[in-house]
Amino acid sequence: MITPESSKIALRFVRSPARTGAIAASSGALSDLITDEADLRNGVNTVVEFGPGTGVFTRQILLKIQPGTTFFALELDPYLAAETRKNCPTAVVYEDSAINVRQYLAMHGIEQCDRIVCGLPWAAFKGDHQETLMAETYDALKPGGRFVTFAYLQGLLLPSGQRFRKMLGRYFESVSLTRIVWLNAPPAFVYCADKSRSDSTSCR
Repeated sequence: MITPESSKIALRFVRSPARTGAIAASSGALSDLITDEADLRNGVNTVVEFGPGTGVFTRQILLKIQPGTTFFALELDPYLAAETRKNCPTAVVYEDSAINVRQYLAMHGIEQCDRIVCGLPWAAFKGDHQETLMAETYDALKPGGRFVTFAYLQGLLLPSGQRFRKMLGRYFESVSLTRIVWLNAPPAFVYCADKSRSDSTSCR
């Protein structure tokens, strides 16, 4: 069913695919999978979301984090930030690039976070932007922290998608792929990347 909201998202995708990332919101199945893989309940004090879009992942994050957990989202698109606030009224959403994540952690009196849940379109980014954002993502995570993001199946065929997969291996001690969510449009899977517990330095 085509709704006014989905039409607006599709139009924004056509105008700026690297900024919007998807032509439609992620499915409930993908939302459950990525937030389950984030493991949000076990000793997790700080969670950050990159690119919440309309708040599909955000809703599940809010349901799964423990009381007292610090959580905020970074969304560059003002329209999508407003949609997330509308759909998830208790969420703290900042309108800014995820590259500035450490500035917002500092605003909360926090140096590094435990988890980053990401909905950004990595395969749509150019190499230098991928590298800068990945470095900031890595540095924002505590040793032993986890980064989860999804990718469309067809993205593995793109040079930028292949570059991103190799980049994850360069930065993180452990990288795994989940099952494919065939009911998502397009089909997608989740990358789970764990930072070494002994690594407290920047990886640049």
